[in-house]
Amino acid sequence: MKHGQPQRVLIVGAGPVGMVCALALHRQGIPVTVFEQEAGPVHDQRAASLHPTTLDMLDDLGVTRTIVPRGLVSETYQYRDRVSGALIAEFDLSTMRDVFRFPYVLQYEQYKLTHDIAQTYADQSDFDVRYGHRLRSVVQHDGSVDIEVDGPDGPERHSGAYLIGADGGRSTVRKAAGIAFEGFTYQERFIKIATDFDFQSGHPDYAYRNYFSDPDEWCNLFKVRGEDGAGLWRAIFPTRSDESEAEALSPDGIEARLQKFFPKAGRYDVAYVNVYNVSQRVAQTFHRGRLLLVGDAAHVNNPIGGMGMNGGIHDAINLAGKLTDVLLHGVDGAHLDLYSRQRRHAAVSFVQAQTIANKKLLEEKDPASRLAKFDELRRTASNPESARRYMRRASLLESLETANAID
Repeated sequence: MKHGQPQRVLIVGAGPVGMVCALALHRQGIPVTVFEQEAGPVHDQRAASLHPTTLDMLDDLGVTRTIVPRGLVSETYQYRDRVSGALIAEFDLSTMRDVFRFPYVLQYEQYKLTHDIAQTYADQSDFDVRYGHRLRSVVQHDGSVDIEVDGPDGPERHSGAYLIGADGGRSTVRKAAGIAFEGFTYQERFIKIATDFDFQSGHPDYAYRNYFSDPDEWCNLFKVRGEDGAGLWRAIFPTRSDESEAEALSPDGIEARLQKFFPKAGRYDVAYVNVYNVSQRVAQTFHRGRLLLVGDAAHVNNPIGGMGMNGGIHDAINLAGKLTDVLLHGVDGAHLDLYSRQRRHAAVSFVQAQTIANKKLLEEKDPASRLAKFDELRRTASNPESARRYMRRASLLESLETANAID
């Protein structure tokens, strides 16, 4: 290593959180190597909503000028009662122009964000992304961490100052660190169905982001551009407790589910569909020795509200700042405990709490409780001051301010 050159940071996982973390470190002059077990960039169709707070961070990294023209700008989002068809509440982020640099949610699929970063910045000697590399083992030392990976040409050994696990809910890095993943998994699974049918053709009052409450089968409906830019609508539902994965994924099962909520003439054209388990879990700590966790490796939650990827990117930016202090400015490594305290607080007190509350609102079965929750949401949206408070929280601004105040 050349004199004065900062030590390399190793990252496992080339999803949006891992790549944003790598870019943030790279911007500070810290060399990074990212290892991804998949053979190439993964077209993961899960997350697609970038909140205003996240767009601010990506703008600081020079990313928004590329992604905003390619995404869908969604200023409003709606809560609806699917039983009656009534609009319960609408929130308009454009009223927050005095707060946010980007007063909207950008609908932009996570795999596109990953691709944009890799295409523009990766594969340089100091920003090295290696696909087809699976982590096998981790050994920590006083001043470094060694890993062994299975690469396309066989086992490889690498050494760095720190190892960051951005490798998802089943994180190998978290398991190597012996960190407990506390929480629970929902009994029902979630099914996501994408179709090119334009729901706004029959419901021009729909927003690009819609949350439908239903005591039997709630639904999230939102739009993305898709591969060709023509537009896809994604619908997320819970599966029934007695429903097998094969039944949920069958063409007739998919059609029945869509027709139940959105009846139309003829069958739906389905672009893709998948069923997945959903959990609410948070790692006991995000930092142990020279191992650090970000994103789904540190916390997972249900997708209602689009907070998982956003919270993970917030982790990545916070951690990159702390690592820069340690590696470039001589701050003691114990400073990384502050990263864990701040971001774990954000995950537990805000992301977990809000996503659980969102799910309870949509699935409430008791008629009186449903009406009470609807009335509360209406009052919140109709009052400008309470609506702004709600949007601050839903956009994760409150979580950032509270977490960053922790010392």
